[in-house]
Amino acid sequence: MPPSKTDNWATPQNLFDELNAIHHFTLDAAASSTNHKTPIWCGLDHENPGMRDGLGITWEGNRVWCNPPYGRVIKDWVKKAHQESRHAEIVMLLPARTDTAWFHDYAIQHKVTFIRGRLKFGGQVGSAPFPSILVEMK
Repeated sequence: MPPSKTDNWATPQNLFDELNAIHHFTLDAAASSTNHKTPIWCGLDHENPGMRDGLGITWEGNRVWCNPPYGRVIKDWVKKAHQESRHAEIVMLLPARTDTAWFHDYAIQHKVTFIRGRLKFGGQVGSAPFPSILVEMK
């Protein structure tokens, strides 16, 4: 699917592997049956209805990987992660949209790392049309 037609960007495996070696993630909060990175995951196509909405469950006690949909709902994911960071360790992969309210209201309150260059997301032929950041929330 052309990049402009989707807001779902599958995490690059090499990036996840590098971060997982440090954080040992236990929950992939925004995934699918074909791209989840941890055995415990949330996604719309999860066989367990209780695991279909990562925004609707607690992340407490987990080390969470979250590469959320990048559309309008991204603000809900960043807010949820910010709130859950009191009881969970969270790393988010996000577009570097430093002009947005969600960035200023939530992301900037945590450790933000800008990724050099443009990521090549899973299943895409070329690199993303936007820069990316990692936000670590503890």
